[in-house]
Amino acid sequence: VIDPATPEPIGPDVEPDVEPDVEPDVEPDVEPDVEPDVEELPEPTPLEIAEAAREMYLADLQRVSAEFANFRKQADKRNAEVAGRARSDVVERLLPVLDACDLAIDHGADGVEAIRSALVAALEPVGLEVIDPLDTPFDPNCHEAVVHEPTGDDTPTCQVVTEVLRRGYGWQGRVLRPAMVKVRG
Repeated sequence: VIDPATPEPIGPDVEPDVEPDVEPDVEPDVEPDVEPDVEELPEPTPLEIAEAAREMYLADLQRVSAEFANFRKQADKRNAEVAGRARSDVVERLLPVLDACDLAIDHGADGVEAIRSALVAALEPVGLEVIDPLDTPFDPNCHEAVVHEPTGDDTPTCQVVTEVLRRGYGWQGRVLRPAMVKVRG
């Protein structure tokens, strides 16, 4: 008879493949009741457990404190940048007022110079920079050349601002509006 699960025939006339008198794998030299030499660690005392927990909590506290200090520095920096941009926006909205004052002064209006001076005096300490480049070398980063006149043969080849048509303004090192100028050279 053949068992379908195993291809080997089974039955009364087939002997199983078992070797007689073979004991399971047991090492004769090792005694089953004796464990190998293992150093037993003493159980930690409650004080040692408390000190380990304290060290863990201290490390966590130091890490969280450092993270919070970094967060505070970043938040302060972002707040300063936002406040600077907000002030810059206000100053940009005031530039037409300063231009109107300059035009009124050019047309001979009385009393306007004091208003313009007061506005500039109030804004300069917080970062306003007036760009008034008369007789200075032309700088395309700060000046907008709208009129160009040729130079004579005896003048140097560098471009020089000969007339300021409209003042420029900067805010904390950044140009808000370049000066509109007449350039020779």
